[in-house]
Amino acid sequence: MTDSLLEIEKLNVSYRGNGRVARILDGVDLSIGHGRSVGLVGESGSGKSTVAFALLGLLAENAEISVGHAAFNGKKRDFGGRDTAALCGTDIAIIFQDPMTALNPMFTIGTQLVDIQRRRFPKESRRALWARAQAVLADVGVSDAAARMHRYPHEFSGGMRQRVVIAMALLVEPKLLLADEPTTALDATVEAQVVDVLQRLRRRTSASMLIVSHSVGLIAELCDSVVVMYAGTVVESGPVDDVLRSPSHPYTRALLACEIDPYEAFNPSQDLATIPGSVPDPAHRPEGCIFAGRCPQRHDRCSERPPQRHMAGGRTYSCWLETTQ
Repeated sequence: MTDSLLEIEKLNVSYRGNGRVARILDGVDLSIGHGRSVGLVGESGSGKSTVAFALLGLLAENAEISVGHAAFNGKKRDFGGRDTAALCGTDIAIIFQDPMTALNPMFTIGTQLVDIQRRRFPKESRRALWARAQAVLADVGVSDAAARMHRYPHEFSGGMRQRVVIAMALLVEPKLLLADEPTTALDATVEAQVVDVLQRLRRRTSASMLIVSHSVGLIAELCDSVVVMYAGTVVESGPVDDVLRSPSHPYTRALLACEIDPYEAFNPSQDLATIPGSVPDPAHRPEGCIFAGRCPQRHDRCSERPPQRHMAGGRTYSCWLETTQ
């Protein structure tokens, strides 16, 4: 993994409370190459956002974090501590899920775009930072950027606020850009516009990206590889085209079956697939396969922890069932 910008091995996150220990992440491995885009996909509650927040040191104070190995840009790091905080706003930036709560309603967009740059460019004048912010705001598709710099967040639509948050992340020129559900709560047209902005940025910048989403379609559009998570565990990973075309893990197959065909979205006869059962309680995780309770292919061996199987092309999956793909 010498070509990796980010390397994480055996990342664990748990919380203690009311005499219980809730294990949110269980041995998560993650590697992101320079200039590459990786997608984290899974149901709500699978631990995707927890991975992103752990990288930024944004977890609650009572979070217990351990990691077998962590490195960023070739240097070992203590993710979750002060070492991580030093990277925020400089080498790592994030696009939050809800742009309205990510922006301060008391200050203009221009003021916030200028202030976000102070850590990266402490010696630059306000005039220079303002001009730079205005240029980047226009670059992400905000029309009449000069006038919009003087407006407040509530004067922007949801899609425009998301563009502002993207501009804030880009202004610090990060080596790694995290996007936590960047198109959630946006209508289809605005979602397509935001995806187009992110695709253009990928082509124009050398930043690596970690896209967190429950949408397989979004991951397919924006990412080179995908990591499929279930209940805080990585169940499958590999090149996005290979994994989505021929998934090896039963959960990945079930997740893909739940995707709605956009061309059939208004067809009342379209079958809406679901995954029976519910995600296990993190305070009472099963000893064996984490997906066994909902898996249609479960068998007696699933009471034991499954092995991680390696396939050609850098693909991996954790299951007792072998695949010939």
